[in-house]
Amino acid sequence: MPESVGVLVMLTYQVEQVFSEAVEQAVPLFDAYRRYYKQGSDVPGAERFLRQRLEAGESVLFLAVTGEGPEKRAVGLAHLYPSFSSVTLEKLWILNDLFVAEEQRGQGIGTLLLQRVEAFARETGTKGLTLTTMTDNTGAQRLYEANGYVRDEEFVTYDLFY
Repeated sequence: MPESVGVLVMLTYQVEQVFSEAVEQAVPLFDAYRRYYKQGSDVPGAERFLRQRLEAGESVLFLAVTGEGPEKRAVGLAHLYPSFSSVTLEKLWILNDLFVAEEQRGQGIGTLLLQRVEAFARETGTKGLTLTTMTDNTGAQRLYEANGYVRDEEFVTYDLFY
């Protein structure tokens, strides 16, 4: 018998909607997401921001989690903001934040989150989802396109930030 036996551990993930009373589950991931985009770590600010958005009904937050009870941990998040189309006279969702913990990437968690937000958009009777990603984030672009998102070739986005 070999001295060491390889063990394959298959983690299972589920996506849960997070409400303000459980927002602390999302804070470490949300802070990591902000750091990915070159912002300084601000755990209290991240918690305050998420809690305010959720309590005001200004956003919807989903977490991909693994484990149960004290072993439960968040490994990915999807954060939606409501919007409207004046042209089609319909509501839509902005997928503003999608993030999977670096050590968990490549395991289908991004796809799982995208499937859940699509289901949510359909459940809420909207025309769909829209998102923006960095031009050099080719991994995210491949993920979105593999999940049916279509790159906008018709409109150009402009910003006026202060």
